[in-house]
Amino acid sequence: MPKQCFGTSHVPLSPAVRAGDFVFVSGQVPVGADGIVVTGGITEQTEQVLQNVKAALALAGCGMEDVVKTTCWLDDARDFGGFNAVYAKHFPKEPPARTTAESRLMLDIKVEIEALAYKPL
Repeated sequence: MPKQCFGTSHVPLSPAVRAGDFVFVSGQVPVGADGIVVTGGITEQTEQVLQNVKAALALAGCGMEDVVKTTCWLDDARDFGGFNAVYAKHFPKEPPARTTAESRLMLDIKVEIEALAYKPL
């Protein structure tokens, strides 16, 4: 089965790509529908990023319950508690496997998250 790309971006990536039964969501950042980084701290930015992950998954016919792995980057490890509290609300039971690291990010943001979902065709 050939890969399927979903959505568009102003940079050279697809927000979501299906390859067989797997859907890969590109790293999502805390920008709203207007393309502007949301104001606030780690709580507000994590919420927006997870809403963006949810929207990218929906493009490929998936939901948050289909996510099996996330990779998360924080620009400051001291924000882990606030990040984790918001993250937990989006994955209330059987959360996916996760890697979280502190890293300098490409934009002046606090968090970026990519996801891998599994949903058989």
